[in-house]
Parts: sequence; structure tokens; C-alpha cells
Amino acid sequence: MSIDGFEYRSLQVGGTAYRPGVGGEGPPVLLLHGFPQTHHCWHLVAPTLAERNTVIACDLKGYGESLGAPGGELGEGYGNRERAGELVELMAQLGYERFAVVGHDRGARVAYRMALDHPDAVERLGVLNVIPTVDQFERMAEGAALEYWPWFFLAQPPPFAERVLAPSAEYVVRDILSSWTARPDAISPEAAEVYVRAFNPETIPGICADYRASFHLDRQMDAEDREAGRRIGCPVLVHWGGEEESMSDGPLEVWRRWADDVRGGPVRSGHFIPEEAPEELTASLREFLSN
Repeated sequence: MSIDGFEYRSLQVGGTAYRPGVGGEGPPVLLLHGFPQTHHCWHLVAPTLAERNTVIACDLKGYGESLGAPGGELGEGYGNRERAGELVELMAQLGYERFAVVGHDRGARVAYRMALDHPDAVERLGVLNVIPTVDQFERMAEGAALEYWPWFFLAQPPPFAERVLAPSAEYVVRDILSSWTARPDAISPEAAEVYVRAFNPETIPGICADYRASFHLDRQMDAEDREAGRRIGCPVLVHWGGEEESMSDGPLEVWRRWADDVRGGPVRSGHFIPEEAPEELTASLREFLSN
């Protein structure tokens, strides 16, 4: 599940084994993926970014090839604070003390937590298809939409979700890839196969732990930060799929409650922006990372 032209190395951070891919030269930028994918989701974006930047693409803990110890009953070990801290250490091991970070979906949640907790490390932040976790739960509380099923199903106490998912793993991944996109065939068959292979009995427990941590841990951290008035100090780029109804009501307004320098807008895409609108996204990221 590598990206063409990128070199991979194995690193250990705490109890997690990572295998980041690195390509290009220039200011470093870390790319993080979302559910139910891997870092391969950047395969149409990363090579072009690497013409001007050093690009590091890495699987989140619990996904793909980033494997660690099982999570706790509440998702301990897979909260955004813990995963962000590990990735800051990973970047330091690679030689990057300061860098930009861009995340899609679950990766965006780790990315903005990184900017909040490690402001000396994060120079620029890009978030795709999310608002902060506490705001997201409050929005869902107004009327839990059917499309938000992973937030509640995967957060069920272990091992319920794991045992239900495992026999239908391929069906679940393929259904998400075809129904969360603006066009059912937006994700290539080759990329879909990568994600199906990576959604397996070895990774499903970590993926479920990610969602348990959101429910039990991450939203409380966000609420405490919001109450304390903590803000993101670096520039923030926000994009969302213009065809995704759940993101249609004002992500920029929400993010401006968390940061002063917020820019961005919708792109012609469904949920999976890096693969549905790679050229539009790459152009925006190039401009953002160079200014």
C-alpha cells in the first residue's frame, strides 16, 4: 500500500510500530488519512506536493501498518492527544521539529489536536471534512443523522463492534467508498482493494478504539479546551465536500471559534476529497503551504 516514489522506513514510537513514507524535498508536511482508509488515500496528491515539499504520509495508529497495543475499554491509547503526541515524536525521529500537518476525516482530528497540544511543532494546519469533535457531537445531538452511524456503532463496548464488523468487513468498506462519494465509482478499484485489505481482524480493534476514544475522551478534551479559551495559533485551511450534505452548514464559522486565521471553502467532491478532487485540493494546499 505504498505511494509511488516514496521511501518507507520502520519506526517505533512508544508501543506503536509505524511505517511512514517520505518523498520530495522542501518544507515538511505530514499527511494523515481518515476512516476507513490508509495513507494511500493521498496517492493522487502527495507526489505533486513532493515537488515543492518534503511529504510524510503515515497510517494513523490502529489503521493500515501502524499497529499498537489494544485500546482500553474507553479507547485509551487511541485518543487524539495520545496519537498526536506519538506523531510529533515520529516527525522528530525523522528529523522534523517544525512542520505543517494536513488531515482528512479522522486524521484531521489528530491534526488539530496536534496544533492545540504542540503549537511549537505545528506551523500550518489543514483539515478536511471535519469540525472539532465536541462541536460535531453537539451537532449530532440536534438530530443524529443516519450517516453518522460509525460514531455510535463503533464506540460500543468491546468486543461487540469488532465481532459484528469482522465477517462483513469487505462489504462495509466498499459500501462506504461508494455511498460517501459524489459518484459511486470515484474511488478507483485499485485503491478500494488497498482499503479492503487494510480493514481486517488485525486493524478493526484499533479502528473501533479510535471511535470509542472520540465518544469517551476526545470530546471532553475539546470541551475543556473550549471552556478554557484555548485556540489554534497557526494558520488553518478548511475544506469540505460540496456534495456532502452533512458538511453544508458552516464549517468555517465553527473553526473561527477555534482559530484567528481560518481560510478555505467547499470543493467539488463528496466525502473523500483527496481522491475525488485531487487537483483542486493539491492546488489549494500548494498555495497554503507556500504563503
